[in-house]
Amino acid sequence: MGNHLALVTDMPSLVIDYDMPLLFDACQEVGIKAEICSWQDPDIAWDRFDAVLLRSPWRYVDNLPQFLEWCERVSNVTSLFNPLPVVRWNLDKHYLADLAGAGVPVVPSRFVPPGADPVVALRAFLAEHDGAEEFVVKPAVGAYSRDVQRFSRSAEDGAVAHLGKLLDQDQHVIVQPYLDAIDRAGETDLIYFDGVYSHAIRKRALLLPDGTVDEPTQQARAARAATKDERAVAAAALDAAAAHLKLREPLLYGRVDLVRGADDKPLVLELELGEPSLSMPFAKASAARFAQAISVRLEETSLKRKTR
Repeated sequence: MGNHLALVTDMPSLVIDYDMPLLFDACQEVGIKAEICSWQDPDIAWDRFDAVLLRSPWRYVDNLPQFLEWCERVSNVTSLFNPLPVVRWNLDKHYLADLAGAGVPVVPSRFVPPGADPVVALRAFLAEHDGAEEFVVKPAVGAYSRDVQRFSRSAEDGAVAHLGKLLDQDQHVIVQPYLDAIDRAGETDLIYFDGVYSHAIRKRALLLPDGTVDEPTQQARAARAATKDERAVAAAALDAAAAHLKLREPLLYGRVDLVRGADDKPLVLELELGEPSLSMPFAKASAARFAQAISVRLEETSLKRKTR
């Protein structure tokens, strides 16, 4: 059985990847020969691995074209987990529109393309959501709350300036109502391995009323038991993603971030299928569950190669 696995990061991000030590040890325990690798290391021959698993290459936002080119090169010589079509689709939050089109409840989102008038776009959003006292402006492609800002309805000038700045950088932008349930109860992040629910955490609000953003540290997280309705929405989101991407097997891993709407029903805030933090330190044996799922997938991949 092929069991040589690259756990992919970048060096600045590795120090805040709290899953990595747990997953590395768990892989060894199930017989996987794992190596921690930077996707930016030019000396690595990726074809010597049976699979390459994206874990924490979180600085990709600074080098997105290069990162996607690297993903494509890797996919040509070995197996990329999750696969390239999943990564491409999930890096751009336009996927929320695809989920909504499939009937999955998502946080209402207006997408603003480069070249749009920021004043016109923002006022159209505010007219559509006249009950939203606060809202969020963020890039469609991004990680770790970079360039994400929360604004009050009275701070239109500041919001227009931020929106305009992102558009001037040739970025697509999302504007969403800020749901006050996040301040009261935080968000619920549900983690799945091989399509099976593993665990969940609570993440407290990171976007502060004064416009600043807290770092998403371990102190911002705590273990949480996902409710029945949260698990139903998360499963629907993963099923919709698999259907949209025409996947033949469950995703090896995924995270679904949910918040409560005004009616207290769960809504998808984000669906993380590329390189999500999986909050393993908050769930006993979660690393072992993931390592076992990886081991099974590696065996399946090896058999497929032999039968070609």
